[in-house]
Amino acid sequence: MHIELRFFASVREALGLAQERIELPETVRTVGQVRDHLIARGGVWSEALAHQRALRMAFNHVMCGPETVVQEGGEVAFFPPVTGG
Repeated sequence: MHIELRFFASVREALGLAQERIELPETVRTVGQVRDHLIARGGVWSEALAHQRALRMAFNHVMCGPETVVQEGGEVAFFPPVTGG
């Protein structure tokens, strides 16, 4: 399954990346599992998306929790609780 990733504010700055299209392993089915998959990349990924960090998540422009199921071609976004304009 392919999805679009979007990163905003401090997450974008830490990763040096605003967006990315990735192919997910078959075992990754939820937004929380997408986060875990990205954390497993290590380095700045594990720091920027760490579970200890307060991050908001959205799927297809709708705020969601980690249990939200992702779908082919969907968009998962990560951002801090408060973002500036």
